[in-house]
Amino acid sequence: MSDILSQSEIEALLSSLASGNDDSAPKKSASGGSTLSPYVGGARFDKGLVNYEAYDFRRPDKFAKDQIRTFHMLHETFARLFSSSLSSYLRVPVHVDLVSVEQTPYDEFMRSLTSSVINVFSMAPLSGQAILEMEMNILFSMLDRLLGGPGVASKVGNVLTDIERVLTEGVVNRALADLQTAWEGVAQFTAKRERLETQSQFVQIVPPNDVVVFILFEIKVGEMRGAMSVCIPYLVLKPITSKLSAQRWFSSNARKSAGKYAAILAKRLEKTELPLTARLGQTTCTVDEMLHWKVGDVLLLNRKHSEEIEVLVGKRVKFRGKPGIQGKKVAVNITKIAPESENAEIKVRNADLYD
Repeated sequence: MSDILSQSEIEALLSSLASGNDDSAPKKSASGGSTLSPYVGGARFDKGLVNYEAYDFRRPDKFAKDQIRTFHMLHETFARLFSSSLSSYLRVPVHVDLVSVEQTPYDEFMRSLTSSVINVFSMAPLSGQAILEMEMNILFSMLDRLLGGPGVASKVGNVLTDIERVLTEGVVNRALADLQTAWEGVAQFTAKRERLETQSQFVQIVPPNDVVVFILFEIKVGEMRGAMSVCIPYLVLKPITSKLSAQRWFSSNARKSAGKYAAILAKRLEKTELPLTARLGQTTCTVDEMLHWKVGDVLLLNRKHSEEIEVLVGKRVKFRGKPGIQGKKVAVNITKIAPESENAEIKVRNADLYD
């Protein structure tokens, strides 16, 4: 039968084992993975090698590499925004840097926490909750500065007083507002703080084996350094996974930025001051006449007293008006808007005047 080895096959197998060259062992492929020679019905099938990769069923990959890159870009934006808002809030230079973005089981994330303040927040209309976690030492440094101190984390323990809890909520609310702004190009949601905990065992937002996105940051306030992290479960992000491509994020971000900057520019243009000139008329004279002018001389202009005068914005004629007096000041009464063609006519007239 084909399942029973012959004496020659047994001897060949024993000799290969003795020499350490067992062909049945997995071989390394050129790509760095391993390869196996498959067996069919106990017999070796020699039509080629089969590539395989190690897969950890406890840590399944829910997000593609392109989506992880999108998480990187989104949270680099969040780090910049939070650095700016914390600097103005604490009145001291603050640096927030993105360290890593990983997908990991929820229980591994929770086991990595030591002495931290854990803030659970919702992301409506997305269902479920997420976590914003901050180490105690960097948080107490911020609270010390808010209370007028030098920013030294001298407190030991993880129990917050009522005043410290209120100040912590102020810091967290700023972080959530910046996180919401950073995500605007991908998904519109409202980040709302739900509760604050200092014991990780009391926080269970998803089952232990569910995959979460674990985003780690480093915060530097003065000379103090500490870690902050954001944990978002896959189930929360599942409805918008199709939007988490780098190309889509870039295009939506460009459209958002274009509209945003257009509104800002329009606002600033509205407050821009422009030079406004009321031109009574023009005339020409010789150098000799100009040298003999004295106080009381009258200059005749090329305009009658009943004619409208030109009102210029910058160097362009925009309005027509009549001069007069209002109170103790000279004024101009706008009578009509000058057509655009009038600027060309005035240029020709001025050229003839000085020829």
